[in-house]
Amino acid sequence: MPITQLFAPKSKVFFLLILLVSFINFNASAQTRSVADFDKGWHFHLGDISGAENPATKDAGWRMLDLPHDWSIEGKFSKDNPATPEGGALPGGIGWYRKTFTVPAASKDKKVYIDFDGVYQKSTVWLNGHQLGFRPNGYISFRYDLTPFLNFGGKNTIAVKVDNSVQPNSRWYSGSGIYRNVWLVTTNKVAIDHWGTYVTTTDISEKSAVVNIDVTVKYPNEYHNNANDVEVMEPLQLKTTIYDENNKEVGNFTTDNLQLPHKGKTDAYDQKIMLKNPKLWSVDNPYLYKIVTRLYDISNKKGKKLLDTYTTPIGIRYFNFDADKGFSLNGKPMKILGVCDHHDLGSLGAAVNTRALERQLQILKAMGCNGIRTSHNPPAPELLDLCDKMGFIVMDEAFDCWEWKKAKYDYHLYFKEWHKRDLEDQILRDRNHPSVIIWSIGNEIPQQGDTSALRLAPELAGIVHSLDLTRPITTANDHPDTSNKIIKSGAIDLIGYNYHEFDYAKFHDRYPGKKFIATETTSGLETRGHYDMPSDSIMRWPIARDYKTVPKMNADHTVSAYDNVSPPWGSTHEETWKVMKKYDFLSGMFIWTGFDYMGEPTPYSWPARSSYFGIIDLAGFPKDVYYMYQSEWTDKTVLHIFPHWNWEPGKTVDVWAYYNHADEVELFLNGKSLGVKKKEGDDLHVMWRLKFEPGTLKAVSRKDGKVVLTREIHTAGKPAKIELVADRKNIKADGKDLSFITVKILDKDGNVVPDADNLVNFKINGNAFIASVDNGLETDHDPFKADYRHAFNGLALAIVQSKERPGSITFTASSKGLQGATVVLQAK
Repeated sequence: MPITQLFAPKSKVFFLLILLVSFINFNASAQTRSVADFDKGWHFHLGDISGAENPATKDAGWRMLDLPHDWSIEGKFSKDNPATPEGGALPGGIGWYRKTFTVPAASKDKKVYIDFDGVYQKSTVWLNGHQLGFRPNGYISFRYDLTPFLNFGGKNTIAVKVDNSVQPNSRWYSGSGIYRNVWLVTTNKVAIDHWGTYVTTTDISEKSAVVNIDVTVKYPNEYHNNANDVEVMEPLQLKTTIYDENNKEVGNFTTDNLQLPHKGKTDAYDQKIMLKNPKLWSVDNPYLYKIVTRLYDISNKKGKKLLDTYTTPIGIRYFNFDADKGFSLNGKPMKILGVCDHHDLGSLGAAVNTRALERQLQILKAMGCNGIRTSHNPPAPELLDLCDKMGFIVMDEAFDCWEWKKAKYDYHLYFKEWHKRDLEDQILRDRNHPSVIIWSIGNEIPQQGDTSALRLAPELAGIVHSLDLTRPITTANDHPDTSNKIIKSGAIDLIGYNYHEFDYAKFHDRYPGKKFIATETTSGLETRGHYDMPSDSIMRWPIARDYKTVPKMNADHTVSAYDNVSPPWGSTHEETWKVMKKYDFLSGMFIWTGFDYMGEPTPYSWPARSSYFGIIDLAGFPKDVYYMYQSEWTDKTVLHIFPHWNWEPGKTVDVWAYYNHADEVELFLNGKSLGVKKKEGDDLHVMWRLKFEPGTLKAVSRKDGKVVLTREIHTAGKPAKIELVADRKNIKADGKDLSFITVKILDKDGNVVPDADNLVNFKINGNAFIASVDNGLETDHDPFKADYRHAFNGLALAIVQSKERPGSITFTASSKGLQGATVVLQAK
């Protein structure tokens, strides 16, 4: 049966009436909820301090900063840092955050909460010296009720201890600190609960769709006269309204006279909205509606009072995974063309920034990517919001391990105590996102071959199913053979393969009637702009597939960008894509990885400190293989030739071309034809081998004899000048928005100098600052938080962040012996 629901196959609204110990006064102010950005004005101290949770502790000498904040990215690279190069080679430690704030006396009859989107890791929170709780998981979102310990109308001090001192606890760069956003939420005492709506759709067609809304409402226990067991509650009304993207009402439903069930049990209220002519959410047209749920007190005959307003964005879509036909969305067959990505944002570190996430997704979208796997943890909420808006299919992943470790101090230490709470919180938070299509309950779980998986996999799947029945569950299995106990347990709906592309064609021989998803593929290795000859032999680094032969690698810790190197467990990009495109039942793939990331510098270790796996480098500059995918995954007309054209005279050079929408490509060197090449069979590129001579390399693609595209590469001269290209010249003056400025080293004729490594210095004037700098080089140990950067292979990056005042921002780049450059931005 196809999965036709948006989120779950329920048709009733459930009000979970949770008893609280506080008193409700309906005659008090009935303002609805407020959600305040709580990121600004924190004090921070790196290092442990005894008694820092005490409000009397002096913090005037602490550093002032705004969240989100990652202190590790500010540190120095060292192979001796406990995280190791595999964890990014940056320091961890213990950090304290404190903030003093006030809550109006008028709010004393309300509920006040603090929401943390993510703290890495082992966070303990105090308010006015009272411990609120502890969460070890660095990727989970959580809430604390501040109300019992607040000084309404007076001063309050919140203190957060973050402990990332015991390492290694991650196989990749984690970052350290309150690295996601924090919110202060104020509601009436009768209000919709945290993550309190659950929206599903059924019976979807071009003419109509049924929208079902479940709402969880909190009530205080003073609604019960416990002596007589009599309900003494004021009547309430719940009204749900659906708005389209133009804020036009398109449907509503009202439930009157809500009553507290006997002794607080759950009662059910049937609330459905029939939506006519729905616009469906898809990767090409990610149409979003908005559900606004309003809760009223209707006890006063003179008029009702609004108690709460809760907004839930939704997208209406249905999908199906078929054992033979693969994946379809809204009835249309398609492959999930996805990538895996870790949570860091390159030189910005782990500190979440919506614009930085958006830029990554824009670059991926232009490549033809339509899927994201949140490797290997719950993502920032902003990522899912963007995937909803931009049209990405998400595999939302929970764990990198269960009870057995991968790193000495990783989550296995907390799994038994915390996995249920953490997984429930993830599902409750994320289940209303139309982009979320698949739940993953684990990546390459060490217990997949052990009988304990027969116990754990069904338990985890049961937790997911208790909260959401609309999405399939998978695990990413690096040993997907019949000895895999997770698969044998029957708990997962999609059989997830990590790598093993040579086994894809025989999948149904191994698992008859089962559904396939390539949860992780490829792991191609490349350094942007570096090329080793010859290019037509495939190498496995750092060890061959026999796990015995050790090949010779590059002394400068580079990897050729010709897409001919992978680790022994992986493949080149072309190897896997050739298989994936061949079979309909292969529902989709998630390539390791979209972007380079901090840590895990396979095939090397120190002095490398970041990965080589990305299709796009750490700075956001595409590697050549990006254009192979663009030629295969999009309708854009593509002709991309490489490498650069600066070599020693007489050197034999392989020239590759990725192209589409054409029958052939002809290559010219200084006006002389070097022949026409055509893709044959399952070829994804064409190649010429020639002797270098300086000048102009030109490629011409043709279809039916007519020119489609022409591309030229020129031999570059010596570095002469700098060019600055800002991705956005107008940014918001909100203290968070970013402009990514590409720094190019050019010769006198405007050609990028492909081996330029000039030191470039930056200056900025105006209401902005340099958030970080980068160049994509995996072995560069210069700090990211700086006003300078060496170019790498002709390019560097500077990221400018706005302050909270509008005006002009002048950014200047200079380098000894080069003509400088200036770009002017506007913060509005």
